Amino acid sequence: PSLMTASPAEATSDAPRGADFAAGARDILPVLIAAAPFGLLLGTLSAQKGLSPAEVAVMSATVFAGGSQFIAIDLWAHPVPVLTLVVSTIVVNLRHVLMGAALAPHLGRFGVGHKAAAMGLLADEVWALAVRRAGERPLTPAYYAGLALPLWVMWVSTTTAGALIGDGIEDPARFGFDFAFAAIFLCLLVGLWQGARRSALPLAVAAATALVAHWTIPGVWYVFLGGLAGAITGALQPAADRAAADPDTDRDDAG
Repeated sequence: PSLMTASPAEATSDAPRGADFAAGARDILPVLIAAAPFGLLLGTLSAQKGLSPAEVAVMSATVFAGGSQFIAIDLWAHPVPVLTLVVSTIVVNLRHVLMGAALAPHLGRFGVGHKAAAMGLLADEVWALAVRRAGERPLTPAYYAGLALPLWVMWVSTTTAGALIGDGIEDPARFGFDFAFAAIFLCLLVGLWQGARRSALPLAVAAATALVAHWTIPGVWYVFLGGLAGAITGALQPAADRAAADPDTDRDDAG
């Protein structure tokens, strides 16, 4: 029913959903601006590898993972190296397991269908903004949709446009767009900062692990290993903090 005929309870429940969606769309806007040139670039590279605009659109709509898509296009050949593509994309996207686990405690307002859709539209920027929102107020499906749907629409449309353009985009780094993602994530880290005691150690461990893995292990394992090391460190911190606050705990347990 419309708001003109809806009951007061229905009317008041619709208004927050619209406000939450708008808030999510507003928060994701800088990401859309930064990611658009890379969507055009991916479409261009895909066309050069022989994919049609329709195939690029289907790939972006169903995969919706820029890092994995760039790797897949880089490895694309005839015949297609299916096993190499599958293994590479799995390694890159293993971080989604960690991101999903971090989001799980904040999905209490999500039904089963909402959770499935949310995980299908999960992206690094969506995750970071959703976690930040959850630290301020309850995370709602409407806010999450405001983050994820505009990003999905932008990604599908720009990659398709890039495929139509062909060779129109060559090197976004010339315009500084290669630093745009780094700048966005630095800003998101500031928003997620919980003080030096809680945040500094997991971030330092994640960064150090990722660097060592990048220098010593071929491929993109550093993405997953850095995230895993940071997550484990963060998970172990509360126990360490409690033990430090109550040094008699071990003796009490032993007795």
